[in-house]
Amino acid sequence: MRRTFLKLCLAAPLALALPMSRCTESIPEHDTTVLILGGGVAGIIAARTLHERGIDRFLIVEARDELGGRMRSTQFGAEDRRATVELGANWIQGTQVSGGPANPILTLARKHGLETVENDFYAPIATYDETGAMDYLAVIDKAIDAYTNLTVVGGGRVSTKQVDMTSRTGYSLIGVKPNTPQEMVAEYYVFDWQYAQTPEQTSWIASSWANNFTYDIDQGGFSDEDLFSIEQRGFKHLIQAEAQTFLRPGQTLLNVTVRSIAHSNDGVVVTLANGATISADYAITTFSLGVLQNDDVLFEPALPIWKQEAIQSMTMATYTKIFLQFEDKFWFDTQIALYADRERGRYPVWQSLDLEGFLPGSGIIFATVTGDYSERIESLSDAQVQTELLDVLATMFPNTTIPAPTAFFFPRWFSDPLYRGSYSNWPASFVSPHHTNLRANVGKRLWFSGEATSQRYFGFLHGAYFEGVDAGERVASCVLGKSCKSLPFVERVSNANPYIV
Repeated sequence: MRRTFLKLCLAAPLALALPMSRCTESIPEHDTTVLILGGGVAGIIAARTLHERGIDRFLIVEARDELGGRMRSTQFGAEDRRATVELGANWIQGTQVSGGPANPILTLARKHGLETVENDFYAPIATYDETGAMDYLAVIDKAIDAYTNLTVVGGGRVSTKQVDMTSRTGYSLIGVKPNTPQEMVAEYYVFDWQYAQTPEQTSWIASSWANNFTYDIDQGGFSDEDLFSIEQRGFKHLIQAEAQTFLRPGQTLLNVTVRSIAHSNDGVVVTLANGATISADYAITTFSLGVLQNDDVLFEPALPIWKQEAIQSMTMATYTKIFLQFEDKFWFDTQIALYADRERGRYPVWQSLDLEGFLPGSGIIFATVTGDYSERIESLSDAQVQTELLDVLATMFPNTTIPAPTAFFFPRWFSDPLYRGSYSNWPASFVSPHHTNLRANVGKRLWFSGEATSQRYFGFLHGAYFEGVDAGERVASCVLGKSCKSLPFVERVSNANPYIV
């Protein structure tokens, strides 16, 4: 049997493919040993791991025109004042303390000379509410202390094997019940802004360990420091540059979308959007959790129920940065400002890029919304969202005439079929056996990787990195015939005690 396959008419170092119509021919199956589906951090690091084990017969399939996945940047601003801004991942979260382990994203940033600046979330913050400038820094301090207490108590519940609850329940049990707009925005800043969902939507236990394993050195974290990328080649440069250290022409296929994955004991066959197929001994899928949840890629046969339940039980959250550029700066001189609206989550966090050490003179400021509010604004036109933002700025600065911006942009992560959101979040109903099943391979040939499959670091870039290493190691072991041990899975996830009705 012979299958239609794309001839890789490739020349560039990262294997930029020519249009499909000019690159088709028939070649026998299996076309390659390992297919890596998705060219983000997990995919690139899985490929590098295969290369390091002496396996170079692999192909990375990426839907976009460049590698990087959700590390996406764009040139933003008026023609004569353009700057590179990050639409997705922007921070190295948890870096390194002297003598301690380094976040691998930090290691890559150092290796490839990325320009970053320290982004201290708890440095001086400008604060506003519906009356304009209003000092409620003491409220923010209380929210920081409350969140620290939340993670300590939540982390303790792991060792005592207590039942999980929502973070809202956790807050209530430690006596924290925000009611005023100032209290709500302070809580939003320390919680939603990290997890991209509300305490009601988020596991108390899992959110605690995700924080502690990254930021708390006593819990094995890297450090409590964050670095903000101002790299004008884009934050994605660190993974693209790393790819260039080992990829050869013919190992990357860009601008192609996967439509289905047929899997069996004999291997996998991937069908692309144009009908062409690629066969391989093994496949590592690194699609976002949101893509898997929305059936944007079909599996033949369908994934087992235990796998489907795990995929549908986790949450794909959305984190949206909305960029504005103005002719002249009229706003705060701090890195961050908070706006306390009566509606929780309404354009609460503002960040200035027109600062020394960032992008001085750029005239760029951006607001962040998350979760359900992100989904809400994606249903609106750009003009409607811009009007709402200008109204908020007018509230924050009542004695200033707010001009029309010279540039405006925000990405629509939730509705984009290549992503369906920004990163994963762990709800209280998602228990550890679900996550075991999310990570597990299906048969010996189909493997899964990405930030969502990281138990300790879900939602983080370094989670994707570690999972890429793990998937690459496991598949390499299969290819080399050393062992091909499947990850465990739980056929039926059950409660510790049955419900009595």
